[in-house]
This record gives sequence, C-alpha cells and structure tokens, in this order.
Amino acid sequence: MKRVNNLYEQIYDFENIYDAYLKARKCKRFRQEVLEYSMNIEENLITLQNELIWGLYKQGEYREFYVYVPKVRLIKALPFKDRVLQHAVNNIIEPLFEAQFYEHSYACRKGKGGHKASEQLKNWLHAAKVQGKELYCLKCDIRKYFDSVYLKILYGILRKKIKDKKLLWLIRQILDIHTKERGLPIGNLTSQLFANVYLNQLDIYVKEELKVKKYIRYMDDFLILSEDKKELQEILKKIITFLEEKLKLSLNDKTRIFPVKMGVEFVGYIHYADFIKVRKSTWKREKKNIKKVAEQYKNGEITIEKLQNVFASILGHLSHADSFQTRVKIVEYERNLAYKYEKKEDDKV
Repeated sequence: MKRVNNLYEQIYDFENIYDAYLKARKCKRFRQEVLEYSMNIEENLITLQNELIWGLYKQGEYREFYVYVPKVRLIKALPFKDRVLQHAVNNIIEPLFEAQFYEHSYACRKGKGGHKASEQLKNWLHAAKVQGKELYCLKCDIRKYFDSVYLKILYGILRKKIKDKKLLWLIRQILDIHTKERGLPIGNLTSQLFANVYLNQLDIYVKEELKVKKYIRYMDDFLILSEDKKELQEILKKIITFLEEKLKLSLNDKTRIFPVKMGVEFVGYIHYADFIKVRKSTWKREKKNIKKVAEQYKNGEITIEKLQNVFASILGHLSHADSFQTRVKIVEYERNLAYKYEKKEDDKV
C-alpha cells in the first residue's frame, strides 16, 4: 500500500476550512452555538487555521447526552469549532480510504446507505430463488462496536496509508489516544470514517482470504449467504478468531445461522426473495410518531408544514418496503387530519 504525504497543508487551506464550516452548520445554522461562531466567522476560521499551522490545536470538551431511538446510545458532541475541524480533516482523508473500501459496505458512505444495502440483499435472495437455490444466512453483529475499537490498532491501520507526520499528530488529538485505550465517540464525523477503516480489515479478510461471494456489511452488522450451512459454521469460527486476534472485537449473542426463507432482518427491514417487510419494532415506532405529531397538530403546537414533513419522512421509509396499502391509509389519515383542523381554523376566522 502506497503511503500518502503532504496532506496536512491541504487541511488548513482556508478554502477547505470554509467548506468544512458550511458542512458543519448544515441544518444547524440557527442553533445558538453556530450563530455565535458565525458572527465572527472570518476571525474564527483564521484562528483555527493558525492553531493548525503552529501545532497548537487542542480538542474541546465533549457534551454528553443520550438518544433512545432506535436504542439507547450515549452521544458525545464536540464544540462547533471542533466539528468544523473534523469536516476539514474528513474532506481530505476520506477519499483516500473510500477508494479502498469494499463494494458492499454501505454505512456512512456517499452513494451507499441502508436502502442500497436492502436492495442488494433482496437482489441476492431473489436471484437464488429464481435459480432454485436454498440459501442459509450467517448474521453477525459486533458487541458494542464503537466502544470496543482498539485505538492503537486503528492508528496503526491509518499509518499504513498516511505518511504525513503532522496529520498523524492531529489524528492522535482527535482519537485522544494518549488518555484512553478503546472507543470512538458516537457523534464525531471522523468516528464514522475510522469505524469503516477499522472493519475494512474484516472485509478484506472475508473476501480475499475466505473467498466469500455474498457478503454485505452495514457498519458493525454484516451478513454472509451460502447454500452450505456447514460452510457458514466454519466461516463463523474463522471470523470469531480473526476479530479477537487482529481487531480485539467479539460478536454479540444475536449472531446466528438460519435459512433465508425465515426472512433476513437487516437495515430496518425483513427481506424475503420476493418482498420486503418493515420490521415490527420500526413500524411500532412510526405509529407512535404519527400519533404524537397528530396530537401536536390538533393542539396547535406545530404547523401544517411540520406535520407534512414528518408524514413524508415516515412514508419515505415505508416506500422501500412492500407497504402500499399501509401508505395509502397514512396518506388518507394525513389529508383528513389537515382538512378537519384547517377547516376549524377557517371557521374561527
């Protein structure tokens, strides 16, 4: 692998930093922290640029909070200045690693995503059915992945590609490698890239060493399809050994082998050869969202535009599954709701 040098100067180039600022503020421009930073934008960006030029940059303190959907996660958010810096770094180094990533790795990558992963899996299942093949699925999930990433191993992987000493110094600041042994903060932009870099080692092993043909990964959730159940059992043993010895990771209790005719749950959907269903827990959550925004709209707490945006998001998710009748009912409910309460407002006037 050819190592790349002379990257650090590209990161603190003013055009790159300004582009990073625009990306960091996207959909957040009216938050107080962003407004305050933007009031003196040129001065703030030049200050960040000088900190990088003179090697004085120090990462700020994290603000921690929990999210509860789809499951409980601890999120760590950096100050806005540091988020700008992470976008500036990502602009330069992401293309270097993107070119090396496995074709069917779908998380946190441009032109990929969960819907593309779902489509590819369905194509494999449908093709097998047309050919009269009975497939089995090895479904794996890594235990507490982001918290378990071993930082020295990750840094060693990054060094195989990056030669620039100043950039490696900056990466050490971002990883906080001097104060902890494991863990990528969920919430950092660079954590998404580094998490893919780390598990790309698994992708290489599965494709080049194990010669697996149908392997698909969405971050720490991955599947292997095969006609031979015993082959999958052997592959599982080898993957467990590779993860433990090379990456210091382990699989959780959800890992299992089963016939695909039972339905393959992946990226929020349940996949069959001829159709896709929305996962029950996902649909249950969406129904709660519908009920919640409907009540908010009835009480005058949100506008019709907000109501429509929420319904559009739910319909967009359902549209990637075979859910026509459900979507028709949701559209009718939304229209009736909007008509009924808009008419009440008109009558008041």
